[in-house]
Amino acid sequence: MLASIWHNPNCGTSRKTLEILQSAPDVELTIHHYLDEPFERGKLVQLFSDAGLTPREALRTRGSPAEELGLLEGASADAILDAMVLHPILVERPFVETEKGVLLCRPQEKVLGIL
Repeated sequence: MLASIWHNPNCGTSRKTLEILQSAPDVELTIHHYLDEPFERGKLVQLFSDAGLTPREALRTRGSPAEELGLLEGASADAILDAMVLHPILVERPFVETEKGVLLCRPQEKVLGIL
């Protein structure tokens, strides 16, 4: 099975999710270090859509500049997406994509649902 994780190595949940993926049998894993290789807008739209989330629901508010950028109240989905492309720390993590779907894996055990 092919799997991709959008990973932040500074995040404990992301590290634990990565460990689950790495220990899963028959998983060919691609790791996207999204802070170093920012998202393309189209990929964010696809991930959020496939995960059943809006950009606002996928917005990381703790430990991010979301408040300073005016994204917490009244910002449109387009404004949030544009900000996420410029500031990838705004994207909650980790997202995992497999042939079975896409999930925001918080808590990390959620990843088991798409393996």
